[in-house]
Amino acid sequence: MRNRLNKASGRNDAWFAAASIAAIAGLGLCSEAKAQDVSANVALTSDYVFRGVSQTQEDPAISAGVDLTRNGFYAGGWASNVDFGDNTDAEVDLYAGYRPEVAGYALDFGVIGYLYAGQPDGADYDYVELKAAASRAVGPATLGAAVYYSPDFFGASEDEATYAEINGAVSPADKWTISGAVGRQWVSSDQDYTTWNLGAAYQLTDILAVDLRYHDTDQHDFGDLYGARAIATLKVTF
Repeated sequence: MRNRLNKASGRNDAWFAAASIAAIAGLGLCSEAKAQDVSANVALTSDYVFRGVSQTQEDPAISAGVDLTRNGFYAGGWASNVDFGDNTDAEVDLYAGYRPEVAGYALDFGVIGYLYAGQPDGADYDYVELKAAASRAVGPATLGAAVYYSPDFFGASEDEATYAEINGAVSPADKWTISGAVGRQWVSSDQDYTTWNLGAAYQLTDILAVDLRYHDTDQHDFGDLYGARAIATLKVTF
């Protein structure tokens, strides 16, 4: 499930967004910013799962992204293949925001645009979300919460949608991180559901990590894509 940026914009917007990601990367690499201000990632996963729901008909996905940060501000882009059972074949996300630290809390205020290439005419898949999140270190763990709001959600039949999540992570040993989250998606079509995930990541090298994760929702009646699944992800960050 998802929202929109421009009605029936489809393939042109998605390819424009992909070009924007390349432009962001080029500007960052050509600037005088320090190395830590620019990062990129490439990942291979056995199933692209978004808020507990498979976006690839339970098939593998490959994704790539780039992020720029400076003085708490950030901007970036990310893209992956998708399969909604129609001609839609790619998702491109563009985002920007500000991450201040206040009284020991790491805050995150941002906006995310989701664009889809190949969507059918009138499908209206593209959408925008506003994000507000906070996290705090508590001993060896980090606990957090986030809320996402869209005024015009994924699909022509949707209107407003809200997603709220609590999450946590802990590193029990060197190179290991255990993390999980519980979230609730509310949509105007009354297809509300709760989702959760739990997994462990291991840092194989300085830039390569593997993540094994279990996902599930409380609405298996919505279809197989909402069912329980275990996925593996291999990610390179540089």
